[in-house]
Amino acid sequence: MICGVIVINGTLLSFLCPGCKRLHTVNIDIEQSPVWTFNNDYHNPTFSPSICVRQSNNNNYCCHSIVTDGKIQFFQDSTHELAGQTIDLVCPY
Repeated sequence: MICGVIVINGTLLSFLCPGCKRLHTVNIDIEQSPVWTFNNDYHNPTFSPSICVRQSNNNNYCCHSIVTDGKIQFFQDSTHELAGQTIDLVCPY
């Protein structure tokens, strides 16, 4: 584990979301779908496109963000207290 990104396996990467206080996982394997691009910087990652997480048991919950150079920008449609803010990626440990 490197601060910023947790490597689940060679193609699944996770980061701790300070808005949800949960891990968000993205796939970087172009053979799988959906897929995100990754800048290969485990300390200051960039993922594209944006990441939108909804809870299956709560239709009103949304965490929508984009990670760029180790910073998380939360879009206004996020329903937690960090909506509209940009903050540094936090260490998951």
